[in-house]
Amino acid sequence: MMRYVIIPVVVLIAIVSAGLSQAGYRETFEREFMLSPWSIAKGETSACIQCHTSDNMGPEMHEVTRQWKESWHAKNNISCHDCHGGAPEDASMSMMHQRGFKGSPKDVDIPEFCGTCHIAILDNYLKSGHGETFIATAEGPSCVTCHGSHNIQQASMDIINEQLCSQCHTYERAKEMKQALFMVESKLNTIDKDMKRLKLLGIATERQEKAFFRNHAEFRALFHSIDVDAVRIKSSDYAQKLEIIESEINDSFNKLAMRRNVSAYLFLLFIGLSIVVFLLSKSYEQQ
Repeated sequence: MMRYVIIPVVVLIAIVSAGLSQAGYRETFEREFMLSPWSIAKGETSACIQCHTSDNMGPEMHEVTRQWKESWHAKNNISCHDCHGGAPEDASMSMMHQRGFKGSPKDVDIPEFCGTCHIAILDNYLKSGHGETFIATAEGPSCVTCHGSHNIQQASMDIINEQLCSQCHTYERAKEMKQALFMVESKLNTIDKDMKRLKLLGIATERQEKAFFRNHAEFRALFHSIDVDAVRIKSSDYAQKLEIIESEINDSFNKLAMRRNVSAYLFLLFIGLSIVVFLLSKSYEQQ
């Protein structure tokens, strides 16, 4: 009789365990297969990477490759040819202009070069004090002044700092900008972490991710206007939009907690019933 009680208990434990481990399996599957970049995106078979890391190249070229591999671009599968053009799959044609090779831009062309992908940011930059100065004098801050060229990292408020900003002007205005951005930046970081937690738990977050990405991109573009008053006004609007996403994420956590509580209750109920059945059977056998 005991084995008839133990078997369903073991089966139930296995089902619950499988449900809890499903999120971990899904995350591993997405990371290792579905979201893995193909080898050429990683630079494993890219003619650009092979050439720049060869013994024929000097240390400065090796450094360029090292910086790129540690960059936010590399982490998001943006490889050499995505910026510089060319044919990375064929060494004999990798630097042919017929295959779209652009090489390194001149200093004056850097904003347009980066703006090929960062369109909204370019528009705001060109209208800003930074952009107007650069256009008028061909000098002053461009994209690489603040972000670097190959060692580009994920954008954050850390880039607004006294050491960098005071190279061109006093830090006071930049400090005001940073303070105006702080609330929205904090919400962005919190929401990003919470969405990752939900994904690890196997909860779909596609809709929230799309809304988050849209607001995140618009907010980053707004910053490049370098307009403190505009940032102050619009930061409040973005904060309200992010609070909606935040509320939906919290609802998902609450529903998940409720499901876990129900599962735990049913499991304990099942164990209790099994014990009762076992005790009744023993009592019946003794009679």
